[in-house]
Amino acid sequence: MPGNRTRGQRAGLTRQSVLEAALALADREGLKALSMRRLGAELGVEAMTLYHHVASKDALLDGVVEQVFAEVAPPRFQAASWRADLRDYADALLTALLAHPHVVPLVVSRPATTPRNLQAMENALASLRTAGFPLDRALDVLYAISGFVVGHVAAEADPARRDDRRTATDHLHPLLDLDPDEFPLLTAAARTERPRSGADSRFDFALEAMLAGFDAARRTES
Repeated sequence: MPGNRTRGQRAGLTRQSVLEAALALADREGLKALSMRRLGAELGVEAMTLYHHVASKDALLDGVVEQVFAEVAPPRFQAASWRADLRDYADALLTALLAHPHVVPLVVSRPATTPRNLQAMENALASLRTAGFPLDRALDVLYAISGFVVGHVAAEADPARRDDRRTATDHLHPLLDLDPDEFPLLTAAARTERPRSGADSRFDFALEAMLAGFDAARRTES
């Protein structure tokens, strides 16, 4: 009955709307701005009202990580196309993380273990097993791909720059300034990389190498 609704319900809030507002706030002002008091002000409620939807600040942060991963379509790996499917998943995760650079440190430090994320992992494991991976190796594949993408973004992403991954090459500049007589190989490699797509090229190269390794392991152990 209406008289039994909580204050959060009366304010028209849901867990999803709270998490969306938290992610938007972090995107706009960074993680330091993400407090229960500030989020409540954003939503027009007292901070205590938020606890009807998230049990604690930790639960809120876990939910923000959940929101980022929710932007990636739940992976489904088919037996005939699992390599392409994994590549698509990695690219989608990369795009989602680069869209929220302020939240990347949170993703690095907090495992994505809300029920929603765990169910996505459960489904992905089922489809990888169908594709021919032993169950333990399927989990290794998921962790390896996700960890690789998160690590790449953590090294490359700049919160002050919202462009896609093809712009993340500035860290090569110090190599270009080195003395070529002292560091001939480093300077030559950096100069060779400039006409290419930089971080994008390295990401694709490493991803393809990982997929080839997964395929070899699958063939050996299946």
